[in-house]
Amino acid sequence: MVAMTDDSRAGRQRRRLTATVTDLEVVRQRAYLVGLVTRSAEVPEAEASLAELELLTDTAGSDPVEAQLVRRPHPDPATFIGRGKVEELASEIKALDIDVAVFDNELSPAQQRNLQHLFQCDVVDRVALILDIFAQHATSKEGMLQVELAQHRYRLPRLRGRGVEMSRLGGGIGTRGPGETQLETDRRRILDRIRKLERAITDLGRSRATRSKARRRSRLPLIALVGYTNAGKSTLFNALTGASVLVENQLFATLDSTVRRVELPSNMAALVSDTVGFVRRLPHELVEAFRSTLEEVNQADLLLHVVDGADENPDRQIEAVRQVLSEIGAAAIPELIVVNKCDVADAPAVKRLVRLHPGAVAISASRGDGLETLAEEAARALSARVVEADFTVPYDRGDALAALHRVGEVIDERHLDDATAVRVRLPREELHAFADFRD
Repeated sequence: MVAMTDDSRAGRQRRRLTATVTDLEVVRQRAYLVGLVTRSAEVPEAEASLAELELLTDTAGSDPVEAQLVRRPHPDPATFIGRGKVEELASEIKALDIDVAVFDNELSPAQQRNLQHLFQCDVVDRVALILDIFAQHATSKEGMLQVELAQHRYRLPRLRGRGVEMSRLGGGIGTRGPGETQLETDRRRILDRIRKLERAITDLGRSRATRSKARRRSRLPLIALVGYTNAGKSTLFNALTGASVLVENQLFATLDSTVRRVELPSNMAALVSDTVGFVRRLPHELVEAFRSTLEEVNQADLLLHVVDGADENPDRQIEAVRQVLSEIGAAAIPELIVVNKCDVADAPAVKRLVRLHPGAVAISASRGDGLETLAEEAARALSARVVEADFTVPYDRGDALAALHRVGEVIDERHLDDATAVRVRLPREELHAFADFRD
């Protein structure tokens, strides 16, 4: 059993908190956290994940009262943790006056229903918890639509399964009824809403694509800030660009991407994009719903991977972020590790991270330490991706000249007797497309 003590919570009170908002008393739910581990080797990872679940639960607005890590060889199909353990936890949940049981693993619809019946309280899993946090923090129209879409995709299979009494009009004697059941009505409404949300998000995605094309025409490289949630990306974004993006010591404070211009050394300018934070086992529904927003990452020329240097296990955070990057097709984009919070992190731990990741930079975004070095490294990384080359394009190949203007920055252009000579600064990977015209 992994019991959460007051010491482990740094003195967090284990009681119900109340706050008065417009004369209404808001009571925070009391939550019981449950995790499952099937192999002894997975215990450290499961304990760390359960500790993270505590932070997620707190962010969602509930008070983690107790937690338990259940060990069994495999999940139980009906109750996930086994009938005996359910009965044991049900007694504790009743004694502790628990409002909601939060499972660190994803539950099947049947498991969730069974547990709610046996616990006599609400039961949610990690996916539902993260969806709830995203719903609280979404502010832009696109962000709210994306979260709603993810929620509907999650809820759809959790409508109660079909039975004889839930089917549509039958084809035999005695099977004809009054029409759709409530289940089918709910299912149809959710499917209709999903289709409308998908169309709306697609339309907003077109607007985003238009803005992205405009940025590409500006020929400024794009830097995307990526990293684990609460690693300090928004603080770094504000420090680099002078913007005033919301900064909170809270998970998933940023859901909507923001783009600003930044000046780098060697007279280089770039665009910097602040993006949503990642977390281990980020729900697939969210990755799919936020795919259009995450296109900012796919289009980047450089990823600044912000790592919380003060975290107990930053390597696990790095692995989780890279897993999501791989899932959205951004694993091949050049990456620069940025070890943040070096002012409060353990110095040997920071040095180890910098040593493990060549080119990594240690900074404190809140104090401004190391930002000049970071700017220099970012400019160096971007310069490595861009080359200057001379091309001679015949007058009858105006298409090739137009393409050079489109993908690169024309530094010099001279008109010869039968061709145009140009010097262009362009991405290195574009050189092969113009090999026939290169001097």
